[in-house]
Amino acid sequence: MTQPTIPLVDLSSQQEQINNLIREGFNRVIAESSFIMGPQVEEFEEAWAAYCGVPFSMGLGNGTDAIEIALRAAGVGRGHEVIIPANTFVATAGAVKRSGAVPVLADCNENFLLDPAEVALKVTKRTKAVIGVHLYGQAAPMEAIRNAVPHSVTIVEDMAQAQGARRHGVRAGALGDVAATSFYPGKNLGAYGDAGAVMSASKPIASRVRKLRNHGGNARYEHLEVGFNSRLDTLQAVVLNAKLNFLDEWNGQRVRAAERYDQLLADLQMVKLPRVAADNEHVFHLYVVRVPDRDRVVRELNAVGIGAGIHYPRPIHLLPAYSHLGHRRGDFPTAERHAAEIMSLPLYPGITAQQQEQVASALGKVLGR
Repeated sequence: MTQPTIPLVDLSSQQEQINNLIREGFNRVIAESSFIMGPQVEEFEEAWAAYCGVPFSMGLGNGTDAIEIALRAAGVGRGHEVIIPANTFVATAGAVKRSGAVPVLADCNENFLLDPAEVALKVTKRTKAVIGVHLYGQAAPMEAIRNAVPHSVTIVEDMAQAQGARRHGVRAGALGDVAATSFYPGKNLGAYGDAGAVMSASKPIASRVRKLRNHGGNARYEHLEVGFNSRLDTLQAVVLNAKLNFLDEWNGQRVRAAERYDQLLADLQMVKLPRVAADNEHVFHLYVVRVPDRDRVVRELNAVGIGAGIHYPRPIHLLPAYSHLGHRRGDFPTAERHAAEIMSLPLYPGITAQQQEQVASALGKVLGR
């Protein structure tokens, strides 16, 4: 009998809950032919801003554009430096590079989050911004990061993996000067394709984001600066509006699943469980453990139908695209150690206790208990 496959991510249970809402919303868009910047976009922007606890939210075409446009709207450009964690998805570094600035890497702490003490060591007179990446579902220590840099430095949140997370009771999206997110389908709040947004309490930043996303202008054929074609698609706004109604419920399911893994894996001595930083409310976009001989473990789990993954196998400074930054192996020891050990286990709204027990049992066998 073939062992059932347990995927790393399964969106089917979410889809069952929103099918009718999506169908009705799509029909409305099609009937109105409001495919670009239709009223559903503004509806979502207002709802998402209220959810995050900020006055302004601007929908964009994807999360990478969101980071770059957030930086540009805050005045980041050529001649500037932007401090980012060494352990992040390449999009964070790519957005900095595309803005014209230089990405300056700093090491992470044991919670996988940007270390404020390392940030303080990287500050120069050219430092214009710091991007705190809310990795795996919990917020970076934004208040400590802010205290580590001069007041003039813009504090940016990359919150693509922490939609709904809180720090000191404040939601991600309202912890910095400006925030960027992706709504890639697998995110806690995901669209049916690429989508993103920028959030801020700053009216000038919000105004410039709106111009930049629309070819540099607020009105058709009025182009005040060179901009982007990066508008949130109306059909994706329909999806996001529908899913936002369930985000807290789905995040709660993720948290309970993470707690179940904590119990199931507690006796596996070789497994280092994820830690929740003080004052954080984690939403477990990913459940990331650390194990020895990680590549073999992932390979053997995959062979028996367990969809384990790696987020991310190499820090930014060890990627060929960023060799020009001049770093060598050993420059960011914590990020490098984590990259060799981290493994993401299947976790998503709707995962069952039986599936998690099967994952834990398989992991125990692979590790030899």
